[in-house]
Amino acid sequence: TRYLSAKKSVDDRALNRGVWGTLADYLPSSSPGKPLQVLEIGAGIGTMIERMVDWDLLKFAHYTAIDAQAEVIDSALQRLPAWAQAQGFQTQETYPGLLINGEKIDIDVQLENIDLHNFIASHKGRRAWDVLVAHAFLDLVDVSSALTMIFELCKVGGLFYFSLNYDGLTILEPTIDLEFDQLVLDLYNQTMDNRVIDGKNSGDSRTGRQLFNHLAKTNAQVSAAGSSDWVVFPGLDGYPHDEKYFLHFIINTMYIALKYHPGLEIDRFEKWIEERHSQIDRNELVYIAHQIDFMGTYTG
Repeated sequence: TRYLSAKKSVDDRALNRGVWGTLADYLPSSSPGKPLQVLEIGAGIGTMIERMVDWDLLKFAHYTAIDAQAEVIDSALQRLPAWAQAQGFQTQETYPGLLINGEKIDIDVQLENIDLHNFIASHKGRRAWDVLVAHAFLDLVDVSSALTMIFELCKVGGLFYFSLNYDGLTILEPTIDLEFDQLVLDLYNQTMDNRVIDGKNSGDSRTGRQLFNHLAKTNAQVSAAGSSDWVVFPGLDGYPHDEKYFLHFIINTMYIALKYHPGLEIDRFEKWIEERHSQIDRNELVYIAHQIDFMGTYTG
């Protein structure tokens, strides 16, 4: 949960404002009597809800946020009331969720700890949502089958906003050993391509570029797409916010993914990981990950 909190400022910089602006232009009108029906899949600790309000995207909405991990939903239940009150909104807890009220703001947030398959099963045949949101999610699943399921929940003519889809390029600077650096990053991408969860393929290191084709096959018309790269670098005072923790988490994720990989000399790899952590502590590491945002319409 600290990682999800730490990456909020990274995501804020990364999100493609052109795609976001197109989403804002396409949103249907809403009112207290006719709120937008929004569904976010893989909602984490609720940072997209915060962003959509802070960036004046949502005014009147019923926002359903689901995530398969109970820990992050519990964190969202604690985090969102404190955030809303800090913004000057009135809140009323409606466990598991809350009502957010303010000047020209009326949002009913419902949080649910449930995986996508079970959520779809419990809403089968109900095309209830005006807007589908998946933030940093589709590159963690078998995107082809996931899209087919997700769009079963969308109204025909409804909108989708799929952000931060990884697209196969990670950069770490300064280099340690150019050839070994590239080997590590290539093998790390392969772990995404080969990831299997519950017997199913779960992820792809080139999800971003492949989404164009996957969306076309599911009767989804892309209206806007653009890069949303993570770019994390130190300033005069080091890394902003909690982004040093974010970077340590990313490097540790690489270590966990590859520490038993037969293609790496373990001693050399552990020294490489140690040096990357040291670069972060010395405020030297620059981290870039290429991603793509999408927005469009489900045509049915």
